Amino acid sequence: MEVTIRNTNEQDYYKTEYITLEAFWDVYKPGCDEHLVLHIIRNSHCFIKELDFIAIHENEIIGHIICTKAKVINTLNKEYEVLCVGPISILPEFQKKGIGSKLMFRSITDAKKLGFHGMILFGNPDYYHRFGFKNAAEYGITTKDCLNFEPFMALELLDNGFRDIQGKFYEDSAFEIHPEELVEFEKHFPYKEKHKTATQFK
Repeated sequence: MEVTIRNTNEQDYYKTEYITLEAFWDVYKPGCDEHLVLHIIRNSHCFIKELDFIAIHENEIIGHIICTKAKVINTLNKEYEVLCVGPISILPEFQKKGIGSKLMFRSITDAKKLGFHGMILFGNPDYYHRFGFKNAAEYGITTKDCLNFEPFMALELLDNGFRDIQGKFYEDSAFEIHPEELVEFEKHFPYKEKHKTATQFK
């Protein structure tokens, strides 16, 4: 399957938001809000245009990944800039075909060229270990709530990239979604039925 990876242009934004909607719909909760997160990111100071990528197959956008500026703050309140990975989205009919891996490897390669020390994400360990991600606890990094668990992972982009970076991880405020914003934003996309109930996610 021939797939091309390139940087996202502004005219691609709506399609990538739609792909994110399709990829995350009813996966972790009824409906999704990741497409709104993506929209807000691009209007935030955390946005890095050089780390916003799409996957193209037969002239159609079928996948997307983005990395944003985030920070780790240590016990002395010193801040260190790191990258937050995601959302990463592949249209359902193209999933499990290696497209996500192509997007991830391109992101890692270009993030290294830009000089970032490391990446942090929340995801499936079985999937992200293949790229070198490890439990963030190995680097002395916790969530902002001082927690560690297997899906909270980190990857050093430079040799010993996290050697001097320990503390609590904070993603940008762009990831904080207000329900009323989501209701309005969903009006820009074709209607989708929420098939799962909140109790299924407890």
